[in-house]
Amino acid sequence: MSTHRYADYDEDYEDYEDTTDVLDERPRRGVAHLVSALGGLLLTPVALGLLSWGGLRQQQLIQATLSTNRDPLGIALLAGGAILLLVVAALGALSAAGPILGGLLYGVLPGVAAMAVPEWGFRLVNLMPKSDIAYGVMDFLFIGGLLGVGFLLVGSGLANALVRRRREA
Repeated sequence: MSTHRYADYDEDYEDYEDTTDVLDERPRRGVAHLVSALGGLLLTPVALGLLSWGGLRQQQLIQATLSTNRDPLGIALLAGGAILLLVVAALGALSAAGPILGGLLYGVLPGVAAMAVPEWGFRLVNLMPKSDIAYGVMDFLFIGGLLGVGFLLVGSGLANALVRRRREA
């Protein structure tokens, strides 16, 4: 006879996993969701506005002068908008909510609406004050730029969510 205290329980013992401890150990993600969602909702329209305005300035300069002159402000606006979109996509590391909300609300929905019913696109742009930014957004909307950026942001958010799920599993 064995002297080990579990020797009598040879094959009657089954491994048992208690999942309640695992669920209790999961970190709360409410703050991450909130920060990401607010970032996506606030930074995405600013980024798209900067991209649209910078693109319009570049387009007008090249078309008006038929030359390849550079507009430093236009280039800076384009770079600033691109960096802000990168920040929105990077917020997906905290939570997928930011890129998905920003992409859907400011890219996919207006883009689909403008492609399906162009009058809706004009109505959306008319909600903005008349400025170079509004004209840039209208150009960006009707060439499909908002739709493309929106899908890229949504895809970034979904990819981050899938990676996080795979790591947790």
